[in-house]
Amino acid sequence: MAPLTSSGSINLSVSIGSLDFSNPVMTASGTFGYAAEFANLVDLDRLGALVVKGISLKPRPGNPPPRIAETSCGMLNAIGLENVGLERFVTEKMPFLRTCRSRVIVNILGDSIEEYAILAKELSKVSGIDALEVNISCPNVKKGGVAFGTVPEMAAAVTSAVKNVTELPVIVKLSPNVTDIVAMARAVEASGADAVSLINTLIGMAIDAQTRKPKLANIIGGLSGPAIKPIALRMVWQVASAVGIPVIGIGGIGTAEDAIEFLLAGATAVQVGTANFYNPSATRQILSGIENYLQQQGESSVRTIIGTLRLGV
Repeated sequence: MAPLTSSGSINLSVSIGSLDFSNPVMTASGTFGYAAEFANLVDLDRLGALVVKGISLKPRPGNPPPRIAETSCGMLNAIGLENVGLERFVTEKMPFLRTCRSRVIVNILGDSIEEYAILAKELSKVSGIDALEVNISCPNVKKGGVAFGTVPEMAAAVTSAVKNVTELPVIVKLSPNVTDIVAMARAVEASGADAVSLINTLIGMAIDAQTRKPKLANIIGGLSGPAIKPIALRMVWQVASAVGIPVIGIGGIGTAEDAIEFLLAGATAVQVGTANFYNPSATRQILSGIENYLQQQGESSVRTIIGTLRLGV
């Protein structure tokens, strides 16, 4: 189903690859389930895109609990990429997603390049999917567990494998747990990525001083929420300044002002993640806030503010 168009005098539409989006506000994978979970809380049709929970070839049970720990200005999670797997996603989750007017982006993950390619090929046959987001923060089991997203050559290989089997736009989700995020972005761009999204979670841990034990059964987990926003904003600005493909900003976005900062830094769109847990209305409020900001600034289109950060005194 085609996405809704922008309303009123403000044009909120943006383009990523060959796709047009009604507005730049998306959900972040892993924080919005398969969208149906939020149907009674959010007008799903008003969002630019629904990015669903990461899908693997086979179902994954995830890590044992406890899997979430609250931190100062954020949270740690070690869900372990729990998901229903490809077959159940197509048969059980896609029927609802096809009823939504927002774009549908499916996040995919694998333990090998072959798994990414199979997922991309099979999902490309499914109606109602507008784009793929490739999670390269996963460990490559054939290469000693090194994450695909930490070595440019490995990230490039995954990107090429996916692009070779699909006509869908491919967005590569970058990990911040690297020495040079720009090198990673350039590597996937050179391999055909239509866009990049960043950042994925930072690796952290929490300890219960009373029990002297980790708060997560997995010991370490992914840090998200407001605490990581300055890091995410810096990386988005660096990448947007270095590549020619669109950038989708992620990391600590909970208000319209947060989202606007990412747009000014060069992001074409933003994804809202952790905020969905403590404020299910966050995406709606952010969208309204962006529109109000543009009106106050005398701008007729959101595209005119993208990448307009003013440097210097």
